[in-house]
Amino acid sequence: MTSLNSVVETTETAAAGERHCELSRRLDRWFVDAGSVVVALSGGVDSALLAVSGSHALGPRALVVTGISPSYPAVQREMVEGIVARFNLAHRWIETNEIDDSRYVRNSPDRCYFCKSELYGQLASIASNEGFAVVVDGTNSDDLSDHRPGRIAAAECDVRSPLVELGFRKGDVRAVARQLGLAVWDAPASACLSSRIPHGTPVTIGRLQRVERAEAALRALGFRQLRVRHHETDARVELAVEELPRAEDPATADAIAAAVKGAGFEEVVIDPAGYRSRE
Repeated sequence: MTSLNSVVETTETAAAGERHCELSRRLDRWFVDAGSVVVALSGGVDSALLAVSGSHALGPRALVVTGISPSYPAVQREMVEGIVARFNLAHRWIETNEIDDSRYVRNSPDRCYFCKSELYGQLASIASNEGFAVVVDGTNSDDLSDHRPGRIAAAECDVRSPLVELGFRKGDVRAVARQLGLAVWDAPASACLSSRIPHGTPVTIGRLQRVERAEAALRALGFRQLRVRHHETDARVELAVEELPRAEDPATADAIAAAVKGAGFEEVVIDPAGYRSRE
């Protein structure tokens, strides 16, 4: 006998599925109305959804572009390569030079503004020079509650955010990405490597490389959502709360310490509060 709760859950699931299908259709229409776009693709689920949807709606009138620099993680590059190959996207790599900007290197709380100004400035030039109507980024409605200096740079460069305009929240993005078959639909949130360095500590290539080596070593141990926070010669490791019990095993804790020290840190602390998204 079917319970009332089961009927309610089934009805709610069906309603959510239809809502996400409608959001997907509205996103397609948004791109068709735009006419042609340059999509900023980082490799995360938000920008991946835009890249795939825009390319599906517009074909060659959608150019997907990824900026690479010392602060861009190699793991993100691998995600981009997988998305581009899987969906046969028209894609271009460009080099961004924020690390040459002393204002970025200073690492004040508005660091992201200078990074995004560099990226969006290059994308706007591509759009202008090659006849694309608009540049789009993957900001979603939930992002608006965060401190994001990069949003100022986006406004200055006339970058549009379709996910915000259409009311997509993060859960909507993941659901629609899953419907479209994107492997990154449930990928952990990611940010540039500079976000691991405390504000006021200069961003250097050496610090970025230490963080990247340490995080790669932790992923090799099987951890999925993590950050290695750079504190001078020491590292504070943040792991997803559900992964913390595994890290409490003495042998695993020793392996974590060895992996992070092998990347160039002297002392390693596993944060008992777990992973917390800041940027």
